[in-house]
Amino acid sequence: MPFSPTLAAYFHTLSPFIFEFSSGVGLRWYGTAYAAGLLVGWAILRWLSARRVTPLSPTQITDAMLVWCMGVVFGGRFGYIFFYDPNLLIDFSSSPPFWGVLALNRGGMSSHGGMIGVLVACWWIARKFNASATDVSARVPMLHVMDLSALACTPGLFFGRIANFINGELLGDIAAAPGAPAPWYTVKFPQERFSGHEPPFTLAQQQAFDSLIARFRIGDEFADQTYERILRTVHSQPAKPGTQAHDIIQTLEPLIAARYPSQLLQGAFEGLLLGGILLLMWRTPRRAGIIVAVFLAFYGVTRIFTELVRLPDANLAVQRIAGLTRGQLLSVVMLLGATASIILARKLNWVGPGWGRSRPTPPTPPTSPTSPTPLST
Repeated sequence: MPFSPTLAAYFHTLSPFIFEFSSGVGLRWYGTAYAAGLLVGWAILRWLSARRVTPLSPTQITDAMLVWCMGVVFGGRFGYIFFYDPNLLIDFSSSPPFWGVLALNRGGMSSHGGMIGVLVACWWIARKFNASATDVSARVPMLHVMDLSALACTPGLFFGRIANFINGELLGDIAAAPGAPAPWYTVKFPQERFSGHEPPFTLAQQQAFDSLIARFRIGDEFADQTYERILRTVHSQPAKPGTQAHDIIQTLEPLIAARYPSQLLQGAFEGLLLGGILLLMWRTPRRAGIIVAVFLAFYGVTRIFTELVRLPDANLAVQRIAGLTRGQLLSVVMLLGATASIILARKLNWVGPGWGRSRPTPPTPPTSPTSPTPLST
C-alpha cells in the first residue's frame, strides 16, 4: 500500500482494493470492513454469552448475527437510497448488475438506514427466541436484544469509516485551498475531482491540470476517464522518487485542497470511543434499554458535531434543511429514540447481569449415599 506524506497535509494514495485481479474487479476494503465489523461484533457477543450476561446461547448469538447482518445490508442500502439518492430506484443499465439498487460496487450505504435495519432484525430475533423458550421466565425483551446489537455494531461503524477514508469518500470540509499551506492533520484527496465539492482552479492551476490530462490521454477519451487511469497509477505504484506515481503526485499536490479527515474523526467517536463506553456499561447490571439509549444519544450528539467538518452529499438537490444536513436531522431523530428507550426501560424494569461479576459457581452434583459399613463378625 503506497504511502506518500507531503511536507504538511497527507496526500491520499490508498487504493480501494486489497487485491485487484483486473480493472475494477477484486477484493475491496469496503466489503472487508463490513465483514471484519460483523466478525468482531460476533466475538464480543459470544464472550458476553459465555459470561452469562445474556440468556442467548453462543449458538443463538451466531444465528442472531446472521439476521443482524441482513438488517445492516438491506437497511443500509435502502436507507441510502431513500435518504440520499432515490434516483437509484429508476437507474437501469445494460451492464451488470443492471439496476442501480444492486450496484453495491459503487458504494452507497447509510449508517442511519443500517440502524433501522438492525431495529427490525432485533424485533425478529426477540420474537423467534421467545417463541422457542419453554419457560415464560426465560423470555427476553426486545430492548435487551437491542442492547446487544448496540454494542455489536460499534466495530462495524469503526471499520466502515476506515473504509470510507481508504475509498476517499464522504469528504471533510476544506481546511486549506489548493496551493495554500495546510495543517499537518489534514488530507489531500485526489478523488475530490469526482466529489462535486472540488474547489475552483485558478487559471494557472487549470492549465497545470489540463497539461497533466493531455500527457496521459489516450485517443478521444474524456478527461474523467484519463483522470481515473491516473489515479489507478497512483494507487498501484510505490510513490518513490523517479516513479511515474511520484511525478503525478508532485503535479497534483498543489492542485488538491487539504481537508479535515472527517471519516477518521467519525470512526474514532462512533466506533472506538462509543464501543468502549458501552462495553464498560455492560460490566454492571443494567435495565434493558439503557445501553441502546446511551448508544443512540452518544451517536446522535457526536454525529451532529462531526458533521460540521463533513460535507453533505453533492447529489442532493437540497443539501441542508433548516441549516442541518440529512445526517444531522436523522441524528436528532436518534435523540428522540434515546428518550423513548429510557422511558420504556423504566417501565419494563428488566435487569440483566453484568460481565464484571465473577462467574457463577456451578452447583455441586449430589453425592450418592454411601453404603453402610458391614458389621464385623
